[in-house]
Amino acid sequence: MEDLIRRLDDARVAIAARRAGVERGEPWPLSAAYGTEPESDWGPKEVLAHSAEMIPFWSGEIERILASPIAADPAPFGRVATDPNRIDRIGRDRALPAAELFDRIDAGAIATGARLTALGPDELARRGLHPRAGEMAIPAIVERFIVVHLEEHVEQLDGIVARRDSGGNPAV
Repeated sequence: MEDLIRRLDDARVAIAARRAGVERGEPWPLSAAYGTEPESDWGPKEVLAHSAEMIPFWSGEIERILASPIAADPAPFGRVATDPNRIDRIGRDRALPAAELFDRIDAGAIATGARLTALGPDELARRGLHPRAGEMAIPAIVERFIVVHLEEHVEQLDGIVARRDSGGNPAV
């Protein structure tokens, strides 16, 4: 788990390092496609809005698993890309200033890392059942749905800013 917590913090720092480049490009056009379309169609505001909501969402799902009865089958958790709450939250929050979204990402990653540090071996062994990914232990959930996901969005922001800086389309 230590490696995952370190990677989460590295991704948090990497997102923060993109702040000046994204803020320099304000106001960014909002993407016409932010629902079930591929995330590659998003601009920076959609990437940031999603990153800011997904960290606490998945952390909350981990808490649901931890709160489920130990003797029970793996606790159902998660969502899929078509979840209307996910889409609505991105649509709403992408209108926020980029600075607010960066602050939310930072706070969410710090809080999640602190919570993960406090988990013991029995808690880390707990399992959940995702509608598409199937049965997963807590470390696998952290890696797939939080750490790798945030790392991918760092790369996505790099691509968006690079296209803008080279005169290309600012929205992916």
